[in-house]
Amino acid sequence: MTTHSPDVRRRGDYGVDGDFGVISARWQGVILAVIVAALIALTVRYLVVGSLVGALVTGSSTLGLVLFIGSYLYTTRVGKFEVWSRILGDLRLRGDEQVLDLGCGRGALLLMAAELLPRGRAVGIDLWQADQTGNTPAATRRNAEREGVADRVEVETGDITRLPFADNTFDLIISNLVLHNLPSAADRRAALDEAVRVLRPGGRLAIADLLSTDRYRAHLRELGLTDVQRRNLGPRMWWGAPWFPTRLVTATKKT
Repeated sequence: MTTHSPDVRRRGDYGVDGDFGVISARWQGVILAVIVAALIALTVRYLVVGSLVGALVTGSSTLGLVLFIGSYLYTTRVGKFEVWSRILGDLRLRGDEQVLDLGCGRGALLLMAAELLPRGRAVGIDLWQADQTGNTPAATRRNAEREGVADRVEVETGDITRLPFADNTFDLIISNLVLHNLPSAADRRAALDEAVRVLRPGGRLAIADLLSTDRYRAHLRELGLTDVQRRNLGPRMWWGAPWFPTRLVTATKKT
């Protein structure tokens, strides 16, 4: 049985998480830098003219924005790897499982799982939208090579509400911050239905997301899964602030 956790020190390039469909990551960074610089300049100006209230307001705003940006970057570049390493390690995989990552992106979670499957297979599926910088199948395959797990990884292009896999195919289904991107509650339910369909009896789900995780828990119970749990993953997966936490829903399919 594989009981160790995957290494949090990654060799691949996993980009930055975010919504870049309208404004690119580079331009979002430029805009934030300009706002911070403007707030700092305004704070200095208030101090020069002796307006302590104005300096307090703009200075506090600057500090809050800098902390928000720092927390967000920490989560996307470091925190999510630390948290998922613990989650995957706690699953105590044997090493021969078939694992599916819903919305695998550049492979951050997919390849951590693959590291624990020397005799198994990790499959990632995605539509490769602009919710991560440089999000392409080729980028994921390059990362698999860099992590030394390319021989046990497959990458598919497809819709998670209509999975192209047979019933009872996978031992474990994982997903990180994907389902909330689906356009409707019906689509999110369909994605859960499909996940349960392709999950083998006795198989497990571990789905992390920002929104609607209480509904995920309720729907999985309606589908007959057991040991359905939901928990907050803590500050290492805050997306800028405590009011943007990530929660994990776990469940097991009946045998």
